[in-house]
Amino acid sequence: MKVRIAGIVNESVSDGPGLRIAVFFQGCKHHCPGCHNPQTWNFEGGEEVEFPELMSRIADTPLIRGVTLTGGDPFYQPQPALEIAREFHLRGKEVWAYTGYVWDELFDIQDPVVQNLVRECDVIVDGPFIQSQAVPGLKYRGSSNQRLILVRETLKTRVITEWISPFTKIS
Repeated sequence: MKVRIAGIVNESVSDGPGLRIAVFFQGCKHHCPGCHNPQTWNFEGGEEVEFPELMSRIADTPLIRGVTLTGGDPFYQPQPALEIAREFHLRGKEVWAYTGYVWDELFDIQDPVVQNLVRECDVIVDGPFIQSQAVPGLKYRGSSNQRLILVRETLKTRVITEWISPFTKIS
């Protein structure tokens, strides 16, 4: 299986909590104005690699809390994204994914691989970046419309349950 990536950051602190690996998938149709990674939009850009080579480039260590699937949009390459997610769960690590789709739109995609990818994620940061709703310093997202959705709880209760940082002050 081949995967097209824009890059890998083996020690990220901005793509979710703790020290993480961020895999930037190449390709996105959302084209959000003000996108932080517009170089990832082109589906022919980046670099195409065989999946085993991609996994060999990911420098997992005991300090790594999890992997973040981002881009671009990993839901345009659901099979390799799913395989990465499964591998990291086997390693006891958490999986976050960023997507320009909103939660309900993910379920409109009639692809069982996409549905399995949703279920394999611990947190999905959903929704397009909206420049007019950008908030500097917003934790793990660019605009206030985006949600950090706890996948298992949301699937269980059928009510969107958002992730809250243990360092978030609740008034």
